[in-house]
Amino acid sequence: MTSLAIRTTDLSRDFGPVKAVDGLSLEVAAGTVFGFLGPNGSGKTTTIRLLLGLLEPTRGSAQVLGFDSLTQGDEVRARTGALLEHSGLYERLSAADNLEFYGRVWRLPLPERRARARELLTHLGLWERRNEQVGTWSRGMKQKLAVARALLHRPTLIFLDEPTAGLDPVAAAALREDLAGLVSREGVTVFLTTHNLAEAEKLCAQVGVIRQGKLLAVGSPDELRARTGGPRAEVVGHGFSGEVLAQLRARPEVVAAEVQNSHLIIELRSDADMASLVSFLVGAGAQVEEVRRGKASLEEVFLTLMEEER
Repeated sequence: MTSLAIRTTDLSRDFGPVKAVDGLSLEVAAGTVFGFLGPNGSGKTTTIRLLLGLLEPTRGSAQVLGFDSLTQGDEVRARTGALLEHSGLYERLSAADNLEFYGRVWRLPLPERRARARELLTHLGLWERRNEQVGTWSRGMKQKLAVARALLHRPTLIFLDEPTAGLDPVAAAALREDLAGLVSREGVTVFLTTHNLAEAEKLCAQVGVIRQGKLLAVGSPDELRARTGGPRAEVVGHGFSGEVLAQLRARPEVVAAEVQNSHLIIELRSDADMASLVSFLVGAGAQVEEVRRGKASLEEVFLTLMEEER
């Protein structure tokens, strides 16, 4: 039986008339990367604060690593790491001195905190610059150091709130790669909030989608894609006339078909024979240059869920 890192039951938090988190019931398996997806203001950060025991729920409960987040918040925070809106770094200190300070806060013995700092900084590509003042660093480097800070005391669960927000694409991709490597090597559970769908798709084994405080869906990326539709194909070419489309839509293996910017997008049933469909298109007079098979993206799933809840 898979152990749980997080379990919430009807977890809710109101701020006056605003329901920031509304009846959240969720389970996160230990040792996984869980992505919590939602637009700005959907309740992602409030959920993390509830899980860490930094906010008292209006109703409901949360168990984090087996501890009640309301009554045992100190125990939860002692066993978790967190990177929230602020990095928690002292910019006038060097990277090494920042980790030295936090190692002492966590009461790590001197040899252990020095070895751990070197291990993390080396893995994140920061060791050679450890003596530089953090205030002179780029935002991407600071975020990497903040991740190292959150992992310094070897927590079994780490909360990351929009870790790549504000980073340029190159820095964001580098941080994602570093996070994936750290998770694999450290064996930690990660609760990651983001509205970057590509990020979630690359990092997360499970995702939950929240809007206006309500959980809309939860599952693996593939499971959520299945809610939006089955396999699909994109056909690049010419000659996709109205008559060709009508005949294509009448075929039993085709769920839907439409032309978008000269590309033919076909939603298929799971047993569809793509070779037969290509033969049909060519026989009907279409000029086929390229065929790409795939699934709905997580972004399409997300946008569909947002539309359904309006």
